Amino acid sequence: ATQACSWLWFRSDPPALHPDVPQWLVALLHLLQLGFLFRCLHALKVGWKVCWEKAEEEEEQSYIAFLSHDISMLRLFETFLENTPQLTLLLYVILQTNKLEPSQGLGICTAFLCVAWSLLDYHRSLRSFLQHKYELSWRSAVVYFLWNLFLICPRILVVSLFALLCPYAVAVHFPLVWLAMFLWVSLQGTDFMESPGPEKLYRAMVAVILYFSWFNVAKGRTLHRSIIYHGFILADSTLLALSWLWYRFPSDEQSYLIPVLSAALPCYLLGLVLRVTYYKWLHPNVQVQQEGGCDVVDANGETDRLEFRSLSVPDLVNRRMQWLAQAQFSISQPVGQLLPNGAAAL
Repeated sequence: ATQACSWLWFRSDPPALHPDVPQWLVALLHLLQLGFLFRCLHALKVGWKVCWEKAEEEEEQSYIAFLSHDISMLRLFETFLENTPQLTLLLYVILQTNKLEPSQGLGICTAFLCVAWSLLDYHRSLRSFLQHKYELSWRSAVVYFLWNLFLICPRILVVSLFALLCPYAVAVHFPLVWLAMFLWVSLQGTDFMESPGPEKLYRAMVAVILYFSWFNVAKGRTLHRSIIYHGFILADSTLLALSWLWYRFPSDEQSYLIPVLSAALPCYLLGLVLRVTYYKWLHPNVQVQQEGGCDVVDANGETDRLEFRSLSVPDLVNRRMQWLAQAQFSISQPVGQLLPNGAAAL
């Protein structure tokens, strides 16, 4: 799915932004699951050129920004479609065998950190469209990273415990929750890809992310949607944990799971508290308002609009990430401007 998205983005990009490689070779690389690696290597090549050459430096920097935004989102897709399920499977195997090697413990901790980091990287990538005064400070970035980490860890843990009860039950639970999330995303009216078919693929991938973590895809107030989502996930995770306790109470060898599971709920609630703290006191918009700047939109849905950075090369703006930035931050844009992927900027 990630490779398919990458290939569809290559096809929808303006010809001037295509890499100097035959299109058939790019298609072959994606078929061989090397499309994401090709993007990373191409971005490194352009970045190296900017570092050592002065000609058309500003245009090349805009091109690097274009490439980095796509890489950031593809990394997010890869994290939740591949790495997070693998992490859940690894936890299940460790709990099933009741054996933990030091390398496995280190790998689990690193994987959890990487999942939270991918969300922070994606958020910073979206915010790079805004003026400098709206960038994340290091304090805001740390809290943003922590609240995502504290919300994701309990979710993955309870899914792994539920798999201990019956692996086939997860094969039923995941499609049901995924379908609910897919319908929810569809009702929000996303318009990200260039045609209805790829748009359904995008919604399906977002539904997988929502199985594990919050992901905003639509304009308007996010407060109510966030409350509904976290309430649903909290109730679902609680039912999974209680089902495991009811039907398979841990033996003496797995008695450590009781305090671990008992810490899951406070961990999730701490994540929610940190998220409220972020939007209440550490959000970049709050700092701008305290400095006397204009009111802007945050998760609570204020109505004034943000503005993009002024770019000397408008054609090198990544329209896909621009659309997402509009959805999340309600950024001002000329009325009726048509984006290459078919989305109209409002």
